[in-house]
Amino acid sequence: MPSTLRLATIPRSVIMQPTTQCLPMDCTYCYLPFRKMKHLMPLSVAEAVAASVNPWAAADPAFEIVWHGGEPLAAGRAHLSALMAPFEGVKHSVQTNAALIDDAWCAFLLEHDMHVGVSIDGPEDMNTHRLTLAGHPGFRVTMRGIDRLRRHGIPFSAIAVVSDPDPADAARFYNFFAELGATVLGVNVEEEEGVNRGAKDADLVRATEFWTALADAWRGNPVTQLREVQRVLNFAGAILGAQHPVPGPATAPWDPLPTVAYDGGVVMLSPELAGFTDHRFGDFTTGNVLKEGLDVLVAQAEQRTPWISEFWQGVDACRATCPAFAFCGGAHAANRYFEHGGRFDGTRTRYCTTAKIALLEGVSRHVRDYRP
Repeated sequence: MPSTLRLATIPRSVIMQPTTQCLPMDCTYCYLPFRKMKHLMPLSVAEAVAASVNPWAAADPAFEIVWHGGEPLAAGRAHLSALMAPFEGVKHSVQTNAALIDDAWCAFLLEHDMHVGVSIDGPEDMNTHRLTLAGHPGFRVTMRGIDRLRRHGIPFSAIAVVSDPDPADAARFYNFFAELGATVLGVNVEEEEGVNRGAKDADLVRATEFWTALADAWRGNPVTQLREVQRVLNFAGAILGAQHPVPGPATAPWDPLPTVAYDGGVVMLSPELAGFTDHRFGDFTTGNVLKEGLDVLVAQAEQRTPWISEFWQGVDACRATCPAFAFCGGAHAANRYFEHGGRFDGTRTRYCTTAKIALLEGVSRHVRDYRP
């Protein structure tokens, strides 16, 4: 694919970091380097981003601003509202640990018509990595926030980190979210990235069995959409629909997925790189919205960002060697960097093994073995 087509010139969404602080949680697997510091995004950053985003949103009614990276609610209602005010015609989403959600926050979420995503890892015994800053289990404070969301009739999706993809736990894990009422469940197998160096080695067989068991549980009670299973089904549907080439990450231009850090610095492709520096590439940013428009930074990302060319070398190596490339499209940039000693041109990562290759094989096995 020609390099000029590798990154789309207009993103589908922008991730905004209203604060680095992750009050009151201190999860052991967190990748964020400044989660105990309260850096707040200035209003000038949001205003600069909105100047580029508003025209994009006018052409795309589904355009999304995702408030993420730290605990967005730790910014406070007044400040978060002020940050949101410059945006027009966008859909606002917030990814939260739910610990701060009270009746006033529920009124705020309803008033601003925000989509809510909650981070929780399943039943209480599966949440041992989600601790508060005081070192106490965080499960109950998150559940208290979820109860308030449900009481106010606010739908929510969920993201869960699975540190040990044990197939024996898959059904209980899925049923927890089905009973909780989550509309969509995203499952992230714990990754080695950022300041987290505790991820387990990848076990392809065990992870494959986990995804099969998870798909089995979903098939038996499909009330909560499984994000990863849906991706496999969409991929299979495109193949069966005889679309050539099959639309997906291997053929479509990459969404640049710009992440705007609290200080206005913009990192493309991998939010997990925000806040880190490298002796070769500096701080990984493409630029800062306080100096140049986000539209310019996105359109010129490949010319302005030295590490992206090395990343494309890794993607091309995956294309030449990996049988799952048509589905995956190549490992995520941050996983490559943190798992391959600070380089972006490596190929398979633990994330690839457990969350892409094992996922594809596991769901395929579920389909082959399915008996109505």
